[in-house]
Amino acid sequence: MSSSTETTTDWPYLEIHQSRDHEPSPYEFKLAATLEEVFTKVGHELTDVVSGLNARQVPAPDGQPWTEESFRAEMHRLGA
Repeated sequence: MSSSTETTTDWPYLEIHQSRDHEPSPYEFKLAATLEEVFTKVGHELTDVVSGLNARQVPAPDGQPWTEESFRAEMHRLGA
């Protein structure tokens, strides 16, 4: 802040989901919840994420088990 009279309300307000162009689908909600669990209980490395998704039987969009390539492609598609 540049002056003592400015407050945080003087700054532009950030909407939490301002970059969304649609509401998340049931698939996206399930994927997000499972990813949160994997990150918390398994790890953050790509191999951990892929194995964690597969262990929890959350298939890739094509119905197949996840691979590193399919996970990268899906994150790119979802804008993550």
